[in-house]
Amino acid sequence: MQPGSATPPISRMPAILRRIDPAVATAFGCIVVLLLVGSLYSSSFLSPDYLLQQLQVGAFLAMVATGMMIVILLGQIDLSIPWLMAVGGMMSTAAAGWGPWGDVVAIPFGVLCGLGFGLINGVGVAYLRVPSMIFTLGINAVAQGLMILRTGGSAPQDMATPTMHELATGHLVGPIPNAVWIWVVVGLATVFLLTRTSFGRAVYGIGNQEPAAYLSGIPNQRIVLLAFGLSGALAAFGGVLLAGYSTKAYQGMGDAYLLPAIAAVVLGGTSILGGKGSYLGTTAGVILITLLQSILSVMQIAESGRQIIYGVVILAMLLLYGRSKRTNG
Repeated sequence: MQPGSATPPISRMPAILRRIDPAVATAFGCIVVLLLVGSLYSSSFLSPDYLLQQLQVGAFLAMVATGMMIVILLGQIDLSIPWLMAVGGMMSTAAAGWGPWGDVVAIPFGVLCGLGFGLINGVGVAYLRVPSMIFTLGINAVAQGLMILRTGGSAPQDMATPTMHELATGHLVGPIPNAVWIWVVVGLATVFLLTRTSFGRAVYGIGNQEPAAYLSGIPNQRIVLLAFGLSGALAAFGGVLLAGYSTKAYQGMGDAYLLPAIAAVVLGGTSILGGKGSYLGTTAGVILITLLQSILSVMQIAESGRQIIYGVVILAMLLLYGRSKRTNG
């Protein structure tokens, strides 16, 4: 080969293959397997309309999983997700009744309520040094109590605005649902945030070695505060979209999303101990969990059985990543 000549593409293949995260590749491989298994139960499982419908439903989980991923990258956990989703859905539909401006302020108000709870989580974890598992579980109970107090324990009567319904179920561009476009925008913003900003570098740094990150000048407490704020806002936005999809909010609307969100993140290769993970992996995890839910539904597996499956997945990945981190450390 002459000096300065281009390296043949074949010689670059091993390097490219080495850069592929095995967990992400495994997740996408499982997606293919689930698609094939699903096609055995229903001939319409591989139809474009059905797949787009699954992506639309998966977009609600994706909002929650995005915030959860950022928190998990720090080596923390957010267990307030279920009722922060309910806060977003219930407060946005409540704001919808505020006269002519209801349709304008409904979505921002619901998201801001989730952001507020998320920032409280951040203060408790970052500044008060309370373990995230305990503090966020307590905030989940507080949010639940406040929402029950607001409705008097009965089902909320407020309805979603036309804008909320259109965002969740409409098709602004072609056959692709609006919820999928929202997922794309949020995903691109998250990738930029984690890979092109000092915030993203700080998140990975804290997740890998918090003391070393602090000694290197990273404002650990501020980063943790912002991460939990984002998680709360995204959970509430997921609740807003879900309320738009259902045309109204309801108590316990986020209960079914906690374990699937954690499972989607860890299935996509994000270490539950922090410091390692990519949004591509989380996207694969969300699609995988959504397809798995669809197949379990077709197979008429009870909700209790699904929760057992999610729990087993999380425990298995925790053991796998925990063993890997101890070996590498």
